[in-house]
Amino acid sequence: MDIVEILKALADETRIRILNLLYMETLCVCDLEEILKISQSNASRHITKLKQAKLIAGEKQAQWIYYRVNEKILEQYSFVRELLSKEMENDLQRQKDVVRLKRYRELGGCCELTVKIVDD
Repeated sequence: MDIVEILKALADETRIRILNLLYMETLCVCDLEEILKISQSNASRHITKLKQAKLIAGEKQAQWIYYRVNEKILEQYSFVRELLSKEMENDLQRQKDVVRLKRYRELGGCCELTVKIVDD
């Protein structure tokens, strides 16, 4: 893997937000759409870029594909793990995304059950 491709994939706020959530747990595109309040096409476009950089991997289950962070890349490029484990804690937008993820799960959100997160 070319480090330039990884850096290019990380050079977008939405992709960083997606990667941050996938570092926490496995999610599908419909989960990301609701948590991040982005369109399906936008989510898919960013997922494609992250997959091309091999930062994430997907596993098909029924009609959904569930994505997770590629642990091999985190082992090979420790700066990515450092970014996700340490640097994200201090970022306000990432903190909000984590709160939305928790709220989404509390409401029972998943691919089989569409829920809408109402912000306070």
